[in-house]
Amino acid sequence: MGADHSHEDGHGRDNPPAVDWRAHGVKVIPGDSLDPNTAQTPGMNRAAAINRARAGAQKIWAGTVHIHPDAKTGAHHHGDLESIIYVVKGRARMRWGEHLEYVAEAGPGDFIFVPPYVPHQEINASPDEVLECVLVRSGQDPVVVNLDIEPVEKPEAVKWIDPIHRT
Repeated sequence: MGADHSHEDGHGRDNPPAVDWRAHGVKVIPGDSLDPNTAQTPGMNRAAAINRARAGAQKIWAGTVHIHPDAKTGAHHHGDLESIIYVVKGRARMRWGEHLEYVAEAGPGDFIFVPPYVPHQEINASPDEVLECVLVRSGQDPVVVNLDIEPVEKPEAVKWIDPIHRT
């Protein structure tokens, strides 16, 4: 027998206040309907899928980013926003730090986390394949602060080590 999940006051998670779920429920945004009118960084093309205006999102922004073969973005950061990049196709090379002195690579199926204010640069590591990624940010503001950074010549490779499941 299952547990009783009813709430006497009628306002628990099983009995939310009346909402027009047709208008305020799930939204499916077709992949060919993304909006390129969002903050851009030289060297990449961003397009918004989920934001306040398009889907009613309050706390997150999601979209795509494409970087042409052998291209790299300018150095930039996104203020106090956290960013997650999911690599769909291609090979991403990320550089970060005050002088872009650190580097790591990611391929299809990999996730990249960029904390707030981290100066970074996305690079398409492939000379002949477009880098295609999904991008999610922790807020709605289209914060892109483009930076004028003199990068170090040879960045230090940094490999991620799982802090929870160290072996």
